Amino acid sequence: MRTDVLGAEGVIRLLIGQGATLAVAESLTGGLLGATFTAMGGASAAFRGGVISYATDLKRELLAVPGELLEREGAVHPEVAAAMARGVARLCGATYGLAVTGVAGPDPQDGKPVGTVHVALSGPEGQIWHRELARGGSRGRIRERTVDEAVDLLAGVLKANMGEHSG
Repeated sequence: MRTDVLGAEGVIRLLIGQGATLAVAESLTGGLLGATFTAMGGASAAFRGGVISYATDLKRELLAVPGELLEREGAVHPEVAAAMARGVARLCGATYGLAVTGVAGPDPQDGKPVGTVHVALSGPEGQIWHRELARGGSRGRIRERTVDEAVDLLAGVLKANMGEHSG
């Protein structure tokens, strides 16, 4: 259930207000997360950019996800999401890195069922926040819910930084 009432526009406003920036690393959402954050005019004041690392080798090559981690766990794993988040923040020079990786279907991947998703957020002091989702539904619905959860995770962290939210 979403606890954030801000939506992506509100999150962009919070980032701007805090003098912070955001970069995203996407796998299963294929650009939907970045498009959500950049839909409003003025988003460039906080949104630095993103990487769509749909292929596993791009997670390693562009986002510095350790190859041994990918070989051992596959691309759908909390540590992979965390490494993607750190990697995109570093690559784009952003305060926060937000990453999503998972299985939207139609088939399982790396032994993980359809609907398995990991969302990770890297913070300015190396913190990592993570959510694991197990959602059913259509491919499109899984992707939309993943974006909602990613926005909600970032909103919660930004609100906590303002003392308005417990995380």
